[in-house]
Amino acid sequence: MRIDPSMWRTILFSLGVVTFVIGVYQTLVENDPKEPMASLQRNYWLFMISLACVMYYRYLKQRQKEQDFLAKEQNKPKIPPKSGKPNPRNKRRN
Repeated sequence: MRIDPSMWRTILFSLGVVTFVIGVYQTLVENDPKEPMASLQRNYWLFMISLACVMYYRYLKQRQKEQDFLAKEQNKPKIPPKSGKPNPRNKRRN
């Protein structure tokens, strides 16, 4: 069984959002007023996983857009060359 690539992108984005929310929650819960940066340092890895997931998601999405654009360009019908005579502009003459 094969899963659609858009499903993988959705899972990747969801994983990025979930790890970010968990990182923020853990940072706020573990916050110690005496050492304000300690909780952020302990949960830094969650933020990095989140950032990596979102960056890879955006990379995959851009690559898919490029593939769609190239496929569209290849399937585009070729326009026949125009004749040397220009089209009339239908201007009013006084």
